[in-house]
Amino acid sequence: GRRRRPPPPQSPLEKVAAQRELSLPQLAGRWFLVGMASHCRYLAEHSHRLEATAVTLTVLDGQSLAISTFRKLDGMCWEIRQRYLPAQAHGRFLLKGRGYGSKVDVVVGETDHNSYAILYYQRGRSISVKLYGRSSRVSDAIAEKFEQHVRAVGLSEDVTYYFPTYGFCDSADEFHILD
Repeated sequence: GRRRRPPPPQSPLEKVAAQRELSLPQLAGRWFLVGMASHCRYLAEHSHRLEATAVTLTVLDGQSLAISTFRKLDGMCWEIRQRYLPAQAHGRFLLKGRGYGSKVDVVVGETDHNSYAILYYQRGRSISVKLYGRSSRVSDAIAEKFEQHVRAVGLSEDVTYYFPTYGFCDSADEFHILD
């Protein structure tokens, strides 16, 4: 008989449930990046230089998300524009990059639409979790929820970073479109 090939390993994001009652119109608006957990080497090496980051989310065609990220880089305010395309299931999106292996899967893991949103990002086998707040600070209960999500995908406190709560860019000196 023929030997069967083993099934491909399950991607970490397949185990993550998307927010059930997700309303994209309610998700729209301004958010602040509060925290992020990731094995990203750049983040580890430059964590002392993290900049306050604000995001504006707009819903396009009822299903895609246009994300404008405002952040400082070397003292200048930049706007980075991205588009999250709808994936197979509600609450799951695809961010296409340039080149092979540059696509990012995005899942809205949990949100109450009014004060916080926890999103998962996966590129290749690497996963990261981001906490966004409607204000630059969130309650301890929300921070604890975020840390539970972080631990659930095998990340730990030593790769969890919190962003500054001041010094946000309101407009861009330069902007950059990431396709």
